[in-house]
Amino acid sequence: MAKRRTSSKKPLNSSEQKPSIFAYFKTRQAKTILGSFLILFSFFLCIAFISFFFNWQEDQSILKEFADKTVRSKNLLGKIGANLSNFFIYSGVGIAAFIVAFQILLTGWYILFKKKFSSLIISWNWSLLVMIWISITLGFAYDKYALLSGVIGYEINEFLQAFIGKTGLVILLTFFFIAYLVLRYKVTFDKHIETLKLKREEREARKAEEEVFNETTQETVTPVKTVEKTETVPLKTDQKEKSVVELSLEKKQPTISKYSDVTSKKEEISLNTEKSTGPVLKTEIAKEEEKEVEIDVEIDVAIGRDEEHSTENLSNQLVKDFGEFDPTLELGNFKFPTFNLLKQYNESISIDPEELEANKDRIVDTLKNYKIGIAEIKATVGPTITLYEIVPEAGIRISKIKNLEDDIALSLSALGIRIIAPIPGKGTIGIEVPNKKSTIVSMHSVISSKKFQESTMELPIALGKTISNETFVVDLAKMPHLLMAGATGQGKSVGLNAVLTSLLYKKHPAEVKFILVDPKKVELTLFNKIERHYLAKLPDVEEAIITDTTKVVHTLNSLCIEMDNRYDLLKAAMVRNIKEYNAKFKQRKLNPNDGHQFLPYIVLVIDEFADLIMTAGKEVETPIARLAQLARAIGIHLIVATQRPSVNVITGIIKANFPARIAFRVTSKIDSRTILDAGGADQLIGRGDLLYTAGNNLSRIQCAFVDTPEVEKITDFIGSQKAYAEAYQLPEYVDDESGTSLDIDISDRDKLFKDAAEIIVTAQQGSASLLQRKLKLGYNRAGRLIDQLEAAGIVGGFEGSKARQVLVPDFIALEQLLENEKNQ
Repeated sequence: MAKRRTSSKKPLNSSEQKPSIFAYFKTRQAKTILGSFLILFSFFLCIAFISFFFNWQEDQSILKEFADKTVRSKNLLGKIGANLSNFFIYSGVGIAAFIVAFQILLTGWYILFKKKFSSLIISWNWSLLVMIWISITLGFAYDKYALLSGVIGYEINEFLQAFIGKTGLVILLTFFFIAYLVLRYKVTFDKHIETLKLKREEREARKAEEEVFNETTQETVTPVKTVEKTETVPLKTDQKEKSVVELSLEKKQPTISKYSDVTSKKEEISLNTEKSTGPVLKTEIAKEEEKEVEIDVEIDVAIGRDEEHSTENLSNQLVKDFGEFDPTLELGNFKFPTFNLLKQYNESISIDPEELEANKDRIVDTLKNYKIGIAEIKATVGPTITLYEIVPEAGIRISKIKNLEDDIALSLSALGIRIIAPIPGKGTIGIEVPNKKSTIVSMHSVISSKKFQESTMELPIALGKTISNETFVVDLAKMPHLLMAGATGQGKSVGLNAVLTSLLYKKHPAEVKFILVDPKKVELTLFNKIERHYLAKLPDVEEAIITDTTKVVHTLNSLCIEMDNRYDLLKAAMVRNIKEYNAKFKQRKLNPNDGHQFLPYIVLVIDEFADLIMTAGKEVETPIARLAQLARAIGIHLIVATQRPSVNVITGIIKANFPARIAFRVTSKIDSRTILDAGGADQLIGRGDLLYTAGNNLSRIQCAFVDTPEVEKITDFIGSQKAYAEAYQLPEYVDDESGTSLDIDISDRDKLFKDAAEIIVTAQQGSASLLQRKLKLGYNRAGRLIDQLEAAGIVGGFEGSKARQVLVPDFIALEQLLENEKNQ
């Protein structure tokens, strides 16, 4: 037996002396190290995951070359970060892998601060389910492998769709989401229903309390009468009542307390006074009566303030109820033209090093022949032109290089050489040399550019690309008018099409209208298809695009009337420009009943301006000069193009109000100075090569090319959509030669005579400006209507600056007067 005991004890002793493998991990030091490691490792994973989203494509090729030291990873945490990210994100659960990093962080936190692991295990279980649910949901949203869903989400999504379809998968995902909320957060519908019931009961109780309060505050001093008719009561009740009344008088304050307090006090006083005798409590009741009157007065004042506040910001309340006014709502489904309507060209600029080197050597040699040394030279290659920037040696005059323009052109055997001496903002001299192989700048590349798409300009125009191959975008609203000139076939009509195309791609039909004048009758005819979308015209005119000189004169004068009418609206609204006016109208601060309306921009485009000057002369020049001087603030902008920029066509008055100018190639330096006030336009190479100035520096641009089939596709696309009932109507212009004598014959009266009479009688104001606003007429026609109303006996005679007296008091008298005229 003893031997058995000793043999049984030996293994016990040996086990006690043998150290445990996990004994160290139970110590505090080990837990601190492990917890810190897990927290730092979670940050490691987050950084690797974020870097993977930006560099995963570059790192795909090196994932299998882990041991190769020469291969570098783009991931911020190297190959290990790239492989871990690929495993968890791309091959795993996608973006839901960030939950793994969060759970590792949570685990480290639990270990570091001795938290209970039971809740941690539950958190891990729910996190795994949430990761799978997110991965499947994102896999359902994307049709192919994506970083957001990962391979797991994609494969499970494909498997489930094959059995239950897309609809079934949506139902299944929704079910698991609801089950997760119910099981994880104990969300039940009965709690929400009870909460809604409690809120409704509280709202009803509050409403009933307010009604009781309103009834009590509207009562007169009736408690005195009821007290006089009541029976006597014991003296104890008198004492109680006296203490209550005195307490309320002592706590009297100038402000009113809550409704419930006032109501309860009033009920308490009335109950006590009903049991009291008249002779004993007369003093207390009198005090109580005074207090009730004071409370009524204070309540009336408070209600008055609330009503005043509610009517103070009517426009803000309208915006809150209905939202801001949306001018595009009538054509809410309008779609802008798509990019695929525009043709794409091969626009990659080919740089020929041999050509650049040869041109550089020729420039240097030519300047050396005239003893001009060059310290530095740099080349910038553009789509059509290459700019060579040279830094001359010290002591060289700029004018000396400028005079060698023709010699440099001869040495380079090229046309279109232009010297910029010096380049503004740089300490260099520029020599522009045409490329042997020019690149076509497509309208597609310009319109789809980030600079144009993200522009916040009022009227953005994408003209083309600069020498540095950057998209050139300007704002017509800030120009505010544009003058274009160029010889035949140099790109002037293409430039007009580029301007119009830019606005069609950016502005809604409610925001801009065009008035197109085309004396040649063939350049702008394609835009007839968008008449009821974008064009404006005179009333009772068949074609919106104007080709007749007489109609041009009438349209320009009508536009002057529109300008005056708009300035009247701006004056009434107390704003300075169309942008402020439209912003105020959108905020519903202007009443449409007062004639206010949303004002679209109006762009007047005139092609072949020289032809109009030759045929109409001063009749055209005067309204254009007036519009150029005044129309900027009310949103009317002019684009005038001409072949021959001579001084008798582009006069000093017109030039002074057209600071923004575009010059295509012209035939002489005189024409260049006429349009630009500087030379250079005669040195252009044509085919869309242009110089642009806004009154300061000249910029050389290659105009974007828009072919006729492209314009036709754009107009067909817009014209096939829902349009307004008619084109934008300009005010009617009546020629002065038609006369303004009184018209007594009923058959010769204006067709708007009856409408005008009703407006005048309703307003009891005989004013031509009133008819202009209400009927949207020009001043001449409104004046003729006033004369006809005077002849009919509806308004009185002319009284200077005062409005005419209205002789007809009401509608009945007006109808009787018109009926008597018919019977005569």
